[in-house]
Amino acid sequence: MQLKSAPAPCDPRQLDLAIGGQAVIEGVMMRSPTAVATAVRNAAGRIVVRKRPFRSVVRRVPALGVPVLRGGVHLIESLAIGLSALTFAADQAADDGPVAQARPRKPGETLLMWGTLILSFALGLGLFFYLPLVLTGLLGIEHSLWFNLVDGLLRVVIFVAYLWGISRLPDMARVFQYHGAEHKTIHAFENGRELTPAGARPFTTLHPRCGTSFLFFVMLISVVVFVFLGRPDTVGARLLRLAFVPLIGGLAYEAIKLSGRFRDAAAIKPLIWPGLMLQRITTSEPDDAQLEVAMAALRAVLAPEEADFRETTWEEPGEISAPAASPGREGAP
Repeated sequence: MQLKSAPAPCDPRQLDLAIGGQAVIEGVMMRSPTAVATAVRNAAGRIVVRKRPFRSVVRRVPALGVPVLRGGVHLIESLAIGLSALTFAADQAADDGPVAQARPRKPGETLLMWGTLILSFALGLGLFFYLPLVLTGLLGIEHSLWFNLVDGLLRVVIFVAYLWGISRLPDMARVFQYHGAEHKTIHAFENGRELTPAGARPFTTLHPRCGTSFLFFVMLISVVVFVFLGRPDTVGARLLRLAFVPLIGGLAYEAIKLSGRFRDAAAIKPLIWPGLMLQRITTSEPDDAQLEVAMAALRAVLAPEEADFRETTWEEPGEISAPAASPGREGAP
């Protein structure tokens, strides 16, 4: 890992980039078509930033850029990038030094992380796709259309209940604040505002291209797709539906892209609204210290680099902010 000083930010209004992000432990990850940057406030109150080069496999292999198919590819890439960002954040958030040196992961640890991710994905399929089928079957609904409509309704109810449940966990409170900071920062960038907490503060914590909205589109589109599959009368027919999840994810990816591009269109706003309402569960108002972290990640990902640049990690200059007490930190109430 190479250490360097923070790069000089460029004017975001001169760029035409699709910027996305993710909240992590005490920080935010931002991604552009050329780089991924993760900024984390450590236990000493310092902001540590890691920037890595990134070029999607869709750009390297044009055949994978076909609409719908590219959605599945982007989903896999996002899972890998998110896992790496979460690991970096966990290392930095617990450290009270300037920069916690990255510890090489043993093969067993890497396998464990990916195994945990795969298990979580499998449990998600079981909870949000298979369980609603079982519950709907217990209701004895025979008509195919009504069966699939009830199945879809139960899926949405379980999904919303799950989001509400995890929002009650103390450790998630600050993650949701950083999620709000990520959205406010992206709004500031998209509107050409100054990349400072003051520039981002007036904006909403809700954003149409959020992953929460993507999951809502998954729930909505799954109802339409499953209607064509009829009423599943056997275990095999139920499992067959799981094979259509990649297609549903690809369609949801295209839907979230279109909703972000045409967010102000009168015909699109009703489709965006439910996802935005769900974000009221998964985002919270951040403080200025959290906005500073999100801004650091965005400035890093926007800063121009040489084509062959490698991973770099640095500590942001400026005063040290005292980290807020939280259930995950020493000294928290």
